[in-house]
This record gives sequence, C-alpha cells and structure tokens, in this order.
Amino acid sequence: MSPKSMISEDQKIAAEEQIRSLRKEIDYNTRDYSIDFLIQQFRDDEFYIPDEYQRQYIWNNADKNRFVESILLGLPIPLMFFSDTEDGRCEIIDGAQRTQAMEEFMSGDLVLSDLKKLTSLNGFSYNDIPAYFRKKFDKTNMRIIVLSDDTTLEIRQEIFNRINTTGRGANSSEIRRGSFRGPFMDFLMECTKDEVFKSVCPISETMKKRYEQLELVIRFFAFVDHYQEFTHRVDNFLDEYIENTQSSFDKDKMKAEFDRMLKFVKTYFPYGFAKSERAKSTPRVRFEAISVGVALALREKPDLIPESMDWLNSDDFKRHTTTHASNSPARVSGRILYVKDQLLKGTV
Repeated sequence: MSPKSMISEDQKIAAEEQIRSLRKEIDYNTRDYSIDFLIQQFRDDEFYIPDEYQRQYIWNNADKNRFVESILLGLPIPLMFFSDTEDGRCEIIDGAQRTQAMEEFMSGDLVLSDLKKLTSLNGFSYNDIPAYFRKKFDKTNMRIIVLSDDTTLEIRQEIFNRINTTGRGANSSEIRRGSFRGPFMDFLMECTKDEVFKSVCPISETMKKRYEQLELVIRFFAFVDHYQEFTHRVDNFLDEYIENTQSSFDKDKMKAEFDRMLKFVKTYFPYGFAKSERAKSTPRVRFEAISVGVALALREKPDLIPESMDWLNSDDFKRHTTTHASNSPARVSGRILYVKDQLLKGTV
C-alpha cells in the first residue's frame, strides 16, 4: 500500500495552475531545412549563434568527421533547437557545433580523416565527393524545433542548459588547473584576478565557475611566444606549454608584459576584448587576436599610439575572429598578425 499523501488539494490546484502557466510560455513548431539552405542562412547571419550562453566551437576533428560521415551514410540526425527572434532571424539554441562543422566541410576547410565506415573517403574534401552524393548531402534535411519569437531569453537559456548539462564532465581548464599545481599555476591564477583584466574581459558567471578566465590567460602567454609553433590541437598545445614552462619562468617579466598589454587594450579598444558595450562574454578567438597582436606590436614599438582603430569594425577583422576554422595554424597566425599589423600601420 502506498503511503498516504501529505499534499493538500490546494497544493495540487496550485501545482496544476503553475504547470499550465509555464507550458504556455513555450510555443514552437517543427521545420525541415536542407543543409545547403541552413548553411547559407548561417553564412548570411540569418541563423546565428548567440554569445550570451553558447559554447565556443569545441568539436575536435573526430567529432566533425563522425558527424559528416553520419550525414553521408544517411543516418538519422538528432533534432536541433532554434528560436525565431523579433528581428526576423533565427537564434541557434542547440546545434551550433553541428552547424559549424557542416559549414567548415562545405567551405573545403575540413578534410575527411579516420572515417570508420566510409574509409574510401579519407583524404577527401567537400569538392572531392562524387557529385551525386555531394548533392544528396546538400539536400539532406535537418529537422529543427523552432521556438516562437516571444519565447523569453530565460526560457531559451533553460532549454540550452537542459540539453547540454546532463552528465557534464570537467572542461580542459578545470582539468588543467587540477593537474598542474605549483608556482606557475598560482601565477596564472593571480593574473585572472587582475582588476584591469576583469574590466576589459567580460565573462559570464557560469564560465567564471568553469575557469574561462584561466583559459584565456594561458592562451595569451602560450601564443605570445609560441604561436608559430602551434599545429592544431589547442588543448595539447597549452598542456605542453605549461609542462615546459612551469619549472622555470620569469614572473616579473611576464606580469609586466601582461599588464602593458591590458593597459593598451583598456586605452584604445572601446569595448576591451568584447564585441559590444553590453557583451557579457569574450570570444576566445577575439581575445587571442587582440591580446597577442597587441603584445607583439608593443614589443616592436613600446610607445605605440595607433593611427586608427577603424579596422575593428571591418569585415576583415570579423572574418579573422569569427571564422569556422578558428584553430588551424594559418588562422591562428593570421588573426594575431592582422591585429599586430593594423596597430603598427602608419607608425614610424
């Protein structure tokens, strides 16, 4: 016999009213978009990834290749979640990694490798795929749940969190902090607490708890001296940097360069490392480009006063700091040197 419930009739009525009320807040429909249409809309910024709560492009090559192979095999693809917005665009709530992987493949920047089933396609890029199957890929439909444009940001974030937080493991920054204890890690953590750094580098409270500030600080120091040695996997690159540096480092020299870079950014960049005045997050590729580019420029010209900062709003800078292949060696060097060259342009 079940134990007698202690819930009153009034409580049950209140619970029913609450469920009905909250269910009405989530209005949606289902749409099917072909991949070629979806990607064109993404390139045109009609389908966009919101900075407020989305993750960076974190899929590795194995993830991307497995996903593309699944499409080529005609396997069912899990639902994506979008939301209509008041300006007529669609916000990608869940599906950002998949969308960026498809865009990277269709742009020719992803060369297929380590495929488990379609082994004959290893080494192929998009344009190498036989025309018939390339068209089949393009016309494959992605089924998408699209929330209505009156769905609140709170509800959209709630959906994103529920989809992505089940069984969440430790991220690279959390693992790195626990694995490399000692004076060097203490120094890096000290840098994350710098008041100027915090003022020019907005980070959401959620990402602060996951040591995103530590991730950015490590990236600055690793890339500023070794960006030319980067080959592709950021996690491996950063781990190797810490392993090679932790036993011998010049704390005063490193902190001085870090402070000099931050002071310059605070002085000449209107929103610091952020995209806008109200931004609550700092994209990693944007931080890398600006922080390392500034530091390298200041090494060449310590008293640098930039002739113009108009390039910050240029299509070139946007391409360097938002492109899909953000972690290819050419892209890493390209965005860093772009900032450096723009800052030094016109100076003597």
